[in-house]
Amino acid sequence: MFLGRNRYRVPRGAPLAVAVLAALSLIGCHHKTRVGRGRSQAPVTSPAAKHSSRKAAAPVAVGYTEQGVASWYGIPYHGRPAADGETYDMETLVAAHRTMPFNTWLRVTSLQNSKTVDVRVIDRGPFVGNRIIDLSKAAARQIELLGPGVGPVRLEVIAAPADIPSNDFYAVQVGAFAVYANAERAREQYAGRFGAAQLTIKQGVTPLYRVLVGKVGSMSAAQELATQLQAEVGGVFIVRLDQTVPAVQAPAPE
Repeated sequence: MFLGRNRYRVPRGAPLAVAVLAALSLIGCHHKTRVGRGRSQAPVTSPAAKHSSRKAAAPVAVGYTEQGVASWYGIPYHGRPAADGETYDMETLVAAHRTMPFNTWLRVTSLQNSKTVDVRVIDRGPFVGNRIIDLSKAAARQIELLGPGVGPVRLEVIAAPADIPSNDFYAVQVGAFAVYANAERAREQYAGRFGAAQLTIKQGVTPLYRVLVGKVGSMSAAQELATQLQAEVGGVFIVRLDQTVPAVQAPAPE
């Protein structure tokens, strides 16, 4: 019989099991978290944990299509790190997509003029309404999207072009550290095992030192390495190595 908030009466002579069940139900009530409609309670994690928790997305089959609204982005993002770690250049044919794996190639067709452009996914977004892709300025120019800014498009996953330059290299990010010494220690360990490992820095309020393992010349080889490392440490993803990024120097002692 229920007598009020968090109070129960167990009938006299009831089995011990009934009393135990009543007590357990009270414990459950005390540990519930109330979450408002449409909201969720996000766990609190360190910047390094947030950055290193991203996993390599599963490949999307060639021929997969989406339809929606495209937009484009340029300054002030030009010259800044994209989500995959390389430097965003608005005059290259790249794009941002919310879920497509990095280095997925997409054929973007304007539904207004039927013009097309092939882009490579390197970034995350757009996070606005029904938009499904953010194109670089160069890509938007090819389908005459610069003026209107937004427009309806159709996306189709395509195979990577056969004429990708042979000097392209890929690595696997295994973690990001707020403390340089920890990042350098990890880099040395992975370099000893895999022959190549480097640090890059992601600037912010708290700089993060990213550990990139390997230097392979194809996505298939990078995926094999990512699969091996995923089984060991989890939360890895493939990045295209940016040849223009300078070597990371140890911070000056305070």
